[in-house]
Amino acid sequence: MIQVKSSIVDNQFFSHSPLSKEQTMIFQALLKERKKYTYKNEQQLLFELKLREQILHTAIRLAKSKARFTIFRFSRCNEQFWSRNHLGGFELKKNVTPADGINDIFENSQLYAFECATAIVIIFYKAVLDTIDRQTFNQLFANLLLYDWHYDEDLGVQTKTGNDYIPGDCLYFKNPDVDPEMPQWQGENTIYLGGDLYYGHGIGIKTKDEIIAALNKRRKKAAKKSAYLLEQTTRVDFKYLSRFANSEQRIALPFDPSHLFIGKIGSSTFLNL
Repeated sequence: MIQVKSSIVDNQFFSHSPLSKEQTMIFQALLKERKKYTYKNEQQLLFELKLREQILHTAIRLAKSKARFTIFRFSRCNEQFWSRNHLGGFELKKNVTPADGINDIFENSQLYAFECATAIVIIFYKAVLDTIDRQTFNQLFANLLLYDWHYDEDLGVQTKTGNDYIPGDCLYFKNPDVDPEMPQWQGENTIYLGGDLYYGHGIGIKTKDEIIAALNKRRKKAAKKSAYLLEQTTRVDFKYLSRFANSEQRIALPFDPSHLFIGKIGSSTFLNL
């Protein structure tokens, strides 16, 4: 077992590592957190860094796409790949593979419109698709339905209380005094991009204050409560999904022992910078 923790981050460590800029940022965030993050082996940790990085890239790509924000009532999809049901969700057509259906949202984004929860699930699926083998993705996520927070159990989405925000997490901004005529703005699901940047479908890539300001414009008259960032995180099951890493990803992180203090308690190994 590997447990990642640190009170001091030595940037020299990363000069000895093949991590990308985004992966390094994510690893630093894990190290700085008071919460202990434990991994079975180096491959499991590396997989999480890669998948989180892909979530960031996918969120930015969706932000730059022509996919629009709308409520379920007015949702749209490419009918060559999806069937829109009576709830406004998208059901994958039988002759379409899950990989092709997800990829089309980004390739023909102008044909799509959906709300922010669906956008987060789409980002998670696409990031996983770009991280694991395509055939494995199709086997795991057959019969896809894109609707609100509906997701395949193999995605393993979990929401937990806490403010241990790591880039690649879905974070929620709550708007308690929302205008009752605009219930779609009762909150905003976002992907935390690191630093002070968040992507929310319908708002774009903004800072924390900018997202709060955007939600506050959609409050009822004489509202007294500001929108705020909720102390909770929503994540895919990185450890479970790491089982499906392809052979190229099943390698160990080349940690430089000269920059690490390594100790053991029971079966756990602690890495400290």
